[in-house]
Amino acid sequence: MSEIPEIETRRLRLTALSERHFDRYATMLADPACTRWIGDGHALDRMNAWRSMAMLLGHWQLRGFGMWAVESRLDQSFVGRVGLMQPEGWPDVELGWMLSPDQRHHGYATEAGVAALRFAWQNLRLPRVISLIRHGNDISCRVAERLGGKCTNDTEFLGARTHVYAYYPPAR
Repeated sequence: MSEIPEIETRRLRLTALSERHFDRYATMLADPACTRWIGDGHALDRMNAWRSMAMLLGHWQLRGFGMWAVESRLDQSFVGRVGLMQPEGWPDVELGWMLSPDQRHHGYATEAGVAALRFAWQNLRLPRVISLIRHGNDISCRVAERLGGKCTNDTEFLGARTHVYAYYPPAR
């Protein structure tokens, strides 16, 4: 099994998704406000939330990178997920994030995104990472811009008009 690294930021811990996260993870994926901009836009029941978690864990084994659970360092509460993924059919390695509704508007997506990009540059030596953000998801566009992403083009992806934000490693 591929070891999933743990990363700490000032306020957060990025760690392997596990069964102890599942109730909060399933609640997040059952919320239409959370899933509106992801995949087909539909909320997931518990069985499909479990499948989602299993897929994200399997991504680490298949690709050597993936999504982390994001926890508060203060009380170990589940904040959401963030990480890198490139399932079959994706145009490039994507940085993605999803936060529980009660964890939004605290800068957590940006803080965790910075850590995930640092991992992409330092550990994976990737030349580029993208975020695929559906038209209308202005909050995620602002997160991508805070992370240094530039909207390079728009495309049709998974049946929706989508902005492609690109990130590049810092000059050495």
